[in-house]
Order: sequence, then structure tokens, then C-alpha cells
Amino acid sequence: MIGVGKMKQYTNVLDKPLTKGKQEVSLSAFAFLFSELVQYNQTQVDNIGELERRLEDAGYAVGARVLELLCHRDKGNRRETRLLGILSFVHSTVWKVLFGKVADSLEKGTEHEDEYMISEKELLVNRFISIPKDMGTFNCGAFVAGIVRGVLDGAGFPAVVTAHFVPVEGQQRPRTTILIKFAEEVLHREARLG
Repeated sequence: MIGVGKMKQYTNVLDKPLTKGKQEVSLSAFAFLFSELVQYNQTQVDNIGELERRLEDAGYAVGARVLELLCHRDKGNRRETRLLGILSFVHSTVWKVLFGKVADSLEKGTEHEDEYMISEKELLVNRFISIPKDMGTFNCGAFVAGIVRGVLDGAGFPAVVTAHFVPVEGQQRPRTTILIKFAEEVLHREARLG
């Protein structure tokens, strides 16, 4: 019995089977890369709204790819067809893959039927960013809002997704809330599916 219990040696990296592998990226490497993304886009724009839009667009591309990867890897190429299913998928599965933990909360808006909120006490993209006084309301969470929008659009749930700071009593840093406002067609489809 030659070779029993031994791993097969591969001569070429392309011959190795695809496995999940180590799914972590160094936090310092991510912080550096994200900082460079913000700085580069900051030189290309004239105002904060445009900078947030550019970050959201960058996040959108990431979100579309994350959806493809997770649907292929975890769901056997199936996608969610129900509103609460896709929100739960984003809140738990997508968040865990990207940030190593489930989001702090998922809530339905009280004023509008088409609004949902994902809240995070300390969003990773805001953790290492210091915002100059002249940039006031700038929120790097726009990148994460873009990721969420990319996942939702790719799954067939078009929505407007924005990031907002929400002050928390007794804490120095505000928490970040990702506000998801679904298109009317999504709500009509959900009502039909009943």
C-alpha cells in the first residue's frame, strides 16, 4: 500500500483543488489598502457627496462578486427569492464572511414599509479612519453600503442603500447604520408571493 495516508504532491499550483482555504486577511493590510482607496478617491473629487458615491461604487463591485462567490460556495448556485431571506443572508452570511461576525442588528423601519436598517456598533471601515474637521459628515460606511447594494441588486432586490452615523449616548464614536430602501417592484413581488 504505497501512498496511503500521504498527501498527493502537486507540481503546478493550477492542479491544486479549490478549497475554502484561510478566509482571513490581515487587518493592517486591509486598513492600509482601504486608506489608499479613500485617499486616491479624495484626490479625484471636489466634495464629500461625490467621494461617498465613489466609495459606494467601489463597494458595489465587491458586493456583486461576494454574492456570486457565496451563492456558488454555500448555496449550490441558488439565490434568495424572499425579502426577509435576502436580508438575513446579508445580515448574517455576507457580514460574517466580510467582517468575521454577524452584524449587530437588523431592524425594520417604523416610518416606512420599504425601509430596513443594519446597524453596526463599530464598522470596520470606520474604525481606523480619522475624519478632518473640514470633511464633517463624511462616512466611510458608504463603501459597505455599496457592498450591500451590490449583493441586493445581484440577487434581484434593487434598493437605495446609504450609510449614516447614529449617535449613541455615553459613547464617543457613533454607530453606523446601513439604511436599505427597497424599490416598489420588490414590495409588489413580495406581496404577490404572499
